[in-house]
Amino acid sequence: MTTKTKAKKFRIRRNAPLGGDPARRPAQAKAAAAAAAASVPADDLTSGQPLSPVDDGFADQSFPTAAAQITAPDEVTAETAIAGIRKEGLTGRQLRMARRIAQKHGLPATSDFDAVRLLRKKGIDPFQRANMLELVVPKPAGDQQSTASGVPKTVPKPQLPSTEVHTEDTRAREIVRMQRDIVKRRRRKLLQLASRLGFFVMLPTFMACYYYFNIATPMYSTKSEFVIQQAQPSVSGASGLSSLFSGTSLATSQDSIAVQGYLQSLDAMLRLNTDVGFTAHFSQPHIDALQRLELDATKESAYKVFKKNVKISYDPTEGIIKMEVIAADPVISQQFAERLILYAEEQVDNLTRRLRADQMQGARESFEEAEAKMMAAQQSVLELQERLGVLDPAQETGAIMAQVTAFETQLQQKRLQLQQLLDNTRPNRARVEGTRGDIRRLEALIAQLRAQLTENSAGSTSLASIAGQLRLAETDLQTRQLMMTQALQQMETARIEANRQTRYLSMAVSPIAPDTPSYPRAFENTILAFLIFSGVYLMVSLTSAILREQVSS
Repeated sequence: MTTKTKAKKFRIRRNAPLGGDPARRPAQAKAAAAAAAASVPADDLTSGQPLSPVDDGFADQSFPTAAAQITAPDEVTAETAIAGIRKEGLTGRQLRMARRIAQKHGLPATSDFDAVRLLRKKGIDPFQRANMLELVVPKPAGDQQSTASGVPKTVPKPQLPSTEVHTEDTRAREIVRMQRDIVKRRRRKLLQLASRLGFFVMLPTFMACYYYFNIATPMYSTKSEFVIQQAQPSVSGASGLSSLFSGTSLATSQDSIAVQGYLQSLDAMLRLNTDVGFTAHFSQPHIDALQRLELDATKESAYKVFKKNVKISYDPTEGIIKMEVIAADPVISQQFAERLILYAEEQVDNLTRRLRADQMQGARESFEEAEAKMMAAQQSVLELQERLGVLDPAQETGAIMAQVTAFETQLQQKRLQLQQLLDNTRPNRARVEGTRGDIRRLEALIAQLRAQLTENSAGSTSLASIAGQLRLAETDLQTRQLMMTQALQQMETARIEANRQTRYLSMAVSPIAPDTPSYPRAFENTILAFLIFSGVYLMVSLTSAILREQVSS
């Protein structure tokens, strides 16, 4: 391992004239002698031998550049100290902190290392915690003015380590004293902790225990369970997906939730107060102050007591509504439960009553309208038959056509007979004229009969017009009869659907008055109070400890 050679550092100033000043030569000689004396080994100084001038090997020869100025010993010492500080391996943050401390104390530092040197020379440790914290604390107004004015301050004397030497007995006594101090502080902290726990945890827990065991009024609980069911449809009416969820809790879940909400509403409390006297029961003087309701209590206060003493839950998996009613008297508790179940039945009926009424009302109105129109069409056919005097146009037309056919047959026979008479050489004139007269009468009769079918005579209507009017009226009548039949079917379907929408309440557990009080649960409530107060104290203590740690850091 090699070590660097140590040599004195000299700084030669180049700003002096080359020839030198004769007046300054004695001073330069003295500086050179001092430098030479500084370069003499320490052994020569201790041996007591007189210092001899150092021969540079050039005798008395003079050189033009010998007049250059040499750095003073104070400057060489500062450079040596700065070089030593550089070897300490200080971080940039420490150097910047030392520079700020030097500026705070008004030291003319040319660099960060020079600031460290000047602070140490003044007796100030720039890396001491107290000096570092002084940089954060704001300066008072007086200090700022004094610093600004440049007036020097009194620097406190640095605390140096003590020169006192401790013996074994002194060290033992100090150790015993520190141990006793630690034990004393530990006992004091334990005593403070015990007092805080006793005041903030044990005292409230004891008060709660005393209240539950000695003061709280015993309350009786009446439990009941019921389920809301849907009417099962008939086999013919249940088809497809309509009967997929029938009979399950999913079909009545909305109704159960609606009933649960109603039983816990302000309306149910007001009805219970009007019918049974809910407020008067909980305002009795024998009930303790925490559970008693004031005589002039508002609706909101009574409603809070109602929600506290009437507990209703719904099980969506089974579709069962569980109700628990709490009162100071078992018989009153049972009466409250029975009255609430009655309210639930009324609410179940009201949930589907409007739906069933709307369905039946629409179907009934459609049927009544179709029936009225059918009766009007039938009355129109009857009026036409009475006015025209025709019962059945088809039968009348058939009868006339039968007559026309018979007369046309006779007409053909008379025409053949006339042709037979005319074929003779000397026909009988009387018989020919008689046959021709028969033919004319038959043709006129046939024309008259045909005119009854197609032509209108004075003051009468043709049979074809009568048949057309009656046919239109009968067609309208048949249409109205078909519409009335469909309306009747729709009304029957609506009736079946309305019956299927019917909800009813089925009791699973009937309310029975208890013989022993269910509340308060003194032991469970005491344990719960202890856990609550302990948790609150723990959270507050942790929060305060964290805040103290943050402030101290």
